[in-house]
Amino acid sequence: QVQLVESGGGLVQPGGSLNLSCEASGFTVNYYNMAWFRQAPGKEREGVSCISSRDDNTSYLDSVKGRFTISRDGFKNTVYLQMNSLKPEDTAVYYCAADYALYCSQSGLYDYDYWGQGTQVTVSS
Repeated sequence: QVQLVESGGGLVQPGGSLNLSCEASGFTVNYYNMAWFRQAPGKEREGVSCISSRDDNTSYLDSVKGRFTISRDGFKNTVYLQMNSLKPEDTAVYYCAADYALYCSQSGLYDYDYWGQGTQVTVSS
């Protein structure tokens, strides 16, 4: 059974950090493009970051570049999103997703095969 389980969300003050985890079961994360999306209330879901299956190349939403880092641990079959210097506008539900493709440029929002249930991130003083 395929499953993605996110964890690590919570309430943090502006400028703080969180490290989100996405543990996969039923498939191998190394063979998939793995991505993080987020959705704030009243807004559309947007892609935050992606790591490609072919060469571990990473891509980021412009507003998080230099603050967020995506990584993958094949032994633990887990993907991470390290979030630093968090801002109130980063507040959203964060979702992990997997797409069976080689490069992140091939994976649009509706291409992803598997999704997690989401974890809430709230940045507030």
